[in-house]
Amino acid sequence: MYWLPASAILALLCLVPPVHSTGSLQAGLRHRQGSFAMALYRAAAQGRVDTNLVVSPSGVAAALGLLQLGARGNTRAQLEAGLGYDVNDGHVRELLLQWQAEVNNSSSPMASKEAWLQQTCVLLVQNSIKLDTGFAHKVETWADVSVMRDHQQQNNNSRKDEAWLPLQAGSSSGDLSGSGEAQQAEASTLLSSSSLSASQSSWPSGQQMALLSTVTFRGMWQKQFHAVNTHNLHFLLVDGTTVKVPMMHQATEVRFGQFQTSSNQRYAVLDLPYSGLSLSLQVVLPSDRKTPLSSLEAQLSFRHMASWEAGLRRTRMDVFLPRFKMHNKLNLRSTLPAMGIGDAFNPSDADFSGISAEDSLYVSDAFHDVTIEVTEEGTKAAAATAMVLLKRSRSPVFKADRPFLFLLRHIKTGSILFMGRVMNPADQLL
Repeated sequence: MYWLPASAILALLCLVPPVHSTGSLQAGLRHRQGSFAMALYRAAAQGRVDTNLVVSPSGVAAALGLLQLGARGNTRAQLEAGLGYDVNDGHVRELLLQWQAEVNNSSSPMASKEAWLQQTCVLLVQNSIKLDTGFAHKVETWADVSVMRDHQQQNNNSRKDEAWLPLQAGSSSGDLSGSGEAQQAEASTLLSSSSLSASQSSWPSGQQMALLSTVTFRGMWQKQFHAVNTHNLHFLLVDGTTVKVPMMHQATEVRFGQFQTSSNQRYAVLDLPYSGLSLSLQVVLPSDRKTPLSSLEAQLSFRHMASWEAGLRRTRMDVFLPRFKMHNKLNLRSTLPAMGIGDAFNPSDADFSGISAEDSLYVSDAFHDVTIEVTEEGTKAAAATAMVLLKRSRSPVFKADRPFLFLLRHIKTGSILFMGRVMNPADQLL
């Protein structure tokens, strides 16, 4: 018998390509995206006690993925640990882009007039910075992102929000994402409302970047609520008082399930699909009216979320859901370090040599702008002002008349587009 030396065995093993099971990769990536969504929500909720909140995990993940493409060393390791995956892995990046395309196709104005999702990520860099060509090439394929140059220093007479122009890579002009005018307009809107625009007429000393992301959604229910069934009903606040809010109502067949945490805390999950059946809103409500939402928030994990799909059953119910609208602006510079992503914002520790090898870059600002509105579908009619007695029904009732969580997700990919809580529907904007 002939024995191969250990060095030969190692050489042969190196020639064997790694095996990537599509199913296991998808399952693993869903789990990591879900865990990231929970971590982001908890980090954003810190210091926001008993207030309405909404974040877009998919929007922030896209922004961090863009940074990860150009990060090196410990900065890259922190971004990878925070996200839970490495976008520099070709298989991971391919699957992420595939999922992003499916989400966009299911909710774009061109695909359907019934669902509209706008997600934009813009990386702003000084015009003097020489970008790495490899980074520029990767950005070309990254979904819904744009890299823009600051031309403010070249044209001090221009308006601040018009000073940001699409990136010019090498001798070619145009932005790398292929959506020039739309991305530039979105960047201008973000800049005009951010502290970056308000506080800086030009870049301060040191080489810097700014990261801006925005996500907006409006969808039509598969079965719409009707304005005539919307009435002002009581909503219980955390302090025990109540406020009257426009409460939508319909008797319909939904997916519903009852679950419990490891400490036997019971809660209910209602799944309301949007038209087209590719997106749905999941409403999570403690079963006991005396249980504070914060207690449920502290115990929920992606493991619980993953169990909902198997536990939901089609049930005819009386559904009561308040109309609500939220607009949150988050400074990720204070949120992400709580998730272990801190080096990117530190001038001494940040390593973005993959974006520019000649300049010492760090992220000076990072803003996340989110808007969500849940209505009967676009109706402008005011709710009735008088209390209306509703007929008793033999159907079970799901009544979100107290604080609840919500998740807006893409069903096929499992991507969590929005996650938040409603503590008081009467607080329209934060």
